[in-house]
Amino acid sequence: DSIEVWVRDVDRFVQQGGKLTDLRKEIEDLGLRVDSAIAFGNWIVDDDAARGKGLEQSRRDMATLQSIGGLRIAAPPVGATVEPGLNLDKAAERYRVLLEIAKPFGVLPQLELWGFSKNLHSLPQVLYVAAQADHPDACLLLDVYHLYKGGSDFNNVDLIPAAKMFCLHMNDYPATPARDQIADADRVYPGDGVAPLDRILQTLVLGGFRGTLSLELFNRQYWAQPPQQVASTGLAKMKASVASALGG
Repeated sequence: DSIEVWVRDVDRFVQQGGKLTDLRKEIEDLGLRVDSAIAFGNWIVDDDAARGKGLEQSRRDMATLQSIGGLRIAAPPVGATVEPGLNLDKAAERYRVLLEIAKPFGVLPQLELWGFSKNLHSLPQVLYVAAQADHPDACLLLDVYHLYKGGSDFNNVDLIPAAKMFCLHMNDYPATPARDQIADADRVYPGDGVAPLDRILQTLVLGGFRGTLSLELFNRQYWAQPPQQVASTGLAKMKASVASALGG
């Protein structure tokens, strides 16, 4: 039904002579929509100058996304992943600023959890920042692998405001390596690991989630395979996961 693009890939397409109008037409001709986009603006950092540049980057990314009909954009803790102790109240203020910047573009920034980060790595942290932002457009972008990597055993998945979530990054993770050693490259297709996908999907749907499931994998073994094969396999395994959890 839809795709989740990386804005830097769209930028590269333009730099190589491509036109956003042509890209939008191709997406629409295929019967797809751009439901979400991955971006890396430093909107959350403490340094005022760096944050200012990051917000300008976010504006450019949103303008690009608007040009191809995109609806939402990721807002991860870029630039605040190494040193712990980010003030979450300030993070909430900065997320609110980002949400206001996004309004003219008709693009919705989704507060993203990164499990490897020293900040915004856990569900309690992103829940607090989203709530403290006190903005009607505040929402979350979660990922099965990142929730696990950040310390979740999914006992609190029912606390996720599922109706305020529009995209879930779908993947799975193996039993080994251990949580403190597992990395992006260890992600596997949904259903090929040990994540409690039935429970996650059932709980989110009961909570009001009606969003998009977006396959996100960084497994080098998959990268070595034809893209069409990986996409087809991933789509089939996502559908199987949904059928297992919800029936039909």
